[in-house]
Amino acid sequence: MTTEPTAGALPREPLGDPRLLRLVAGQGLAGLVDALFLIWLTLFVLELSEPGIATGLVLVAAALPRAALLLPAGVLVDRLGPARVVTGASWLRFAVLLALCALVTFTSPSVTAVALLAALLGVADAAYFPAALALLPAVVPTEKLPRVNALVQGAESGGDLVGPAVAAGVIAAVGFDATLGGIAAMAALAAVALDTFVRAVRRGEDAGHAAGPDSIDGEQSSSARALGAGLGYAWREPLVRGMLAAVALINIAVVGPVIVGGAVLADQRLGGAGSLGVVLSGFGAGSLAGSLLAGGRPPARRGWAVAGGVAAIGAGVAGLAAVTHVVAATAVVSLVGLGSGFLGVVVVATLQERVPKHLLGRVLSLVVLATVAFDPFSYLIAGVLLPYGTTTLFLVCGSAVLAGAALVAASPAIRSLR
Repeated sequence: MTTEPTAGALPREPLGDPRLLRLVAGQGLAGLVDALFLIWLTLFVLELSEPGIATGLVLVAAALPRAALLLPAGVLVDRLGPARVVTGASWLRFAVLLALCALVTFTSPSVTAVALLAALLGVADAAYFPAALALLPAVVPTEKLPRVNALVQGAESGGDLVGPAVAAGVIAAVGFDATLGGIAAMAALAAVALDTFVRAVRRGEDAGHAAGPDSIDGEQSSSARALGAGLGYAWREPLVRGMLAAVALINIAVVGPVIVGGAVLADQRLGGAGSLGVVLSGFGAGSLAGSLLAGGRPPARRGWAVAGGVAAIGAGVAGLAAVTHVVAATAVVSLVGLGSGFLGVVVVATLQERVPKHLLGRVLSLVVLATVAFDPFSYLIAGVLLPYGTTTLFLVCGSAVLAGAALVAASPAIRSLR
């Protein structure tokens, strides 16, 4: 039997509870670890082999298990409880990084060995992401969810903002071995913070929710049936279906154009490829600001705020078609980040509040899947449209997102959301 902490375990003012700092610190550190490791992995594989297919294969090895296992991980979260899964995944992430650190320090690893460990890290990520999102409503009162989500996502956005520059600079200064050791140490701190937070809440709770290891939806159920129940709920509920569609559309129409098209734009109009880092830092800054804005002043008419966030992203992508200076490009990409950060807090908090607790892990795994699974299609779209020029690329993709914003605003389930 598992005993999960409940929302009553924290006081009514959770932002003043020191235990919550462990949760924010743990999830923020986990986000920073992911941002740093991605840069470390890319640069290390480039060091091992010539630039080319090997780098892509290693990155795919890390991403594929994460995408493929997200939905089964959602079933696991609902079956075992988010607290148990988030701590287990955190310790697994640390163990994999420690093993990779030993491999890099004491041997001359092959690309294959690095790819296998990267794939195992993807497994840990698949379990961690939906569990981390599902953990918040289990320990935080409903009315505080937007503010706490803003803190957690703001910490993760801060990691995305500083991570790439920090990782590259530290690798240049102390080398790959020491940098990976530092990343593993941060993963250990994240695991300790999350583990001690869960233990502290469990010690302080008056009552818990018990769930048998094979109990989902009140009945003994196979994993396949449990997954089908989650998918069926998400499809039947107009609010959930609409939000998932909006997140997926943004992922398809934004990621590839901004990354691939942004690189071409930087080379052609902004003074060289080096300016791409400056422009992308604007996304991180905007995302951080959007997260804090959504948490500091939760919107009264949440449905219109969702439509506005989607529209801001679309306007930013379309605006890239007209920029000719790095400052203007950075400002426009900041608008994309602002909408993304704001939307992330509002959408996640809404689903945390409204989805039945016994389905929450499965639904939130769909949210995470919608943000990562369509990256290859987004890159493909960017590649197809780029021969027609960056102006066409950004206008087409930005217009698609703006059309999505109109559809979101037209949805009664979303428009009436408060």
